[in-house]
Amino acid sequence: MKKMLLAMSLVVLIPPSFAEENAPPLIKLSTAHIENLGITEGKLTPITHIPVLNAPAKVLIPNNNDYVISAPHMGIIQKLNAAIGDSVKKGEVLAHIDSPNLLTLQSNYLKAQSALNLASAAYQRDKSLAQEGIIATRRVQETQSQFNAAQINMKEAGQLLELAGGNAARATEKLDSHLTVRSPLAGVVIERMAVVGARVDTLTPLYRVADLHTLWLDIAVPQERVNALNVGDPVSVEGTSITAQISLIGQSVNVDDQTILVRAVVNQEHGDIRVGQKVTVHIDKVSKDVLFRVPNTAIAQNDDKAFIFVRHDSGFIVTPITLISKEDEETIIQGNLRGTETIALKGAAVLKANWLGVGSAEQ
Repeated sequence: MKKMLLAMSLVVLIPPSFAEENAPPLIKLSTAHIENLGITEGKLTPITHIPVLNAPAKVLIPNNNDYVISAPHMGIIQKLNAAIGDSVKKGEVLAHIDSPNLLTLQSNYLKAQSALNLASAAYQRDKSLAQEGIIATRRVQETQSQFNAAQINMKEAGQLLELAGGNAARATEKLDSHLTVRSPLAGVVIERMAVVGARVDTLTPLYRVADLHTLWLDIAVPQERVNALNVGDPVSVEGTSITAQISLIGQSVNVDDQTILVRAVVNQEHGDIRVGQKVTVHIDKVSKDVLFRVPNTAIAQNDDKAFIFVRHDSGFIVTPITLISKEDEETIIQGNLRGTETIALKGAAVLKANWLGVGSAEQ
């Protein structure tokens, strides 16, 4: 009998259900009541990037894609074929220059070629005579030395002619003072630095041509925020669909504004930005966790904790969340969510009131 009473007393003392006590609060509301309260429903928006900061940036050309094309020799500009903004192909003629000094270089080349032919004939003759024992070996050595010197002079004259923009092969046909300047790459004319009729010296800049398939974004990041960034972090340009990746984080601080240079590389089509343009960029970090973006109107605060309201057949379930990052109108959150839930996007204040018993209960 005592055993039976003990067993009965144990049954009475056992709590109703551990699962029920730990179940999240349920706000029971009918569909009609939800509509009357003006609650807007929608899906969670999953994201993979966490916003870190916004910063000013300038669009630049990578150093190895930017070329200055100069006059190969002194002369007078006869014609300029390209204008700023023109797309040019590799090898395309950009300018024509009349260079009287080119005639001197061509003449020197022809003289060096003639001297080489003469030295070669003398060397071959002496070598044949030496083999027959008619002349001494020393004589052959002298003519061979003269032949080698003539070869060097010929190469030097040819290189000087080529550097000046002349054509050694054509010099043997006709002396010509006309020079053509060609683009060394396919790109866009960024700057024209000369005018038709101007007298130019050797290496006077004529054009600046750049390959714009890749651009740099030089970002000024406050030095106290730079430790949050890593090479490879994604960057987006405000107001465009352009994205980039951080490729360099500077090691020195600008003394004027206490910022550090952070460089991002744009490798995609970038018609929405131009070289020299100042833009605002958003720097993000890739998250390994499952995160969601919700409007601020979907979040309720209570006892320093944050909650959203997940739709249930009988109303809404109060679901705790962690706030990761807050923006002007949206917040990035993390929680025990699958991502397929429907939540209250608007009306969190009304649902909080019903939950805490502050507002009117459902009739």
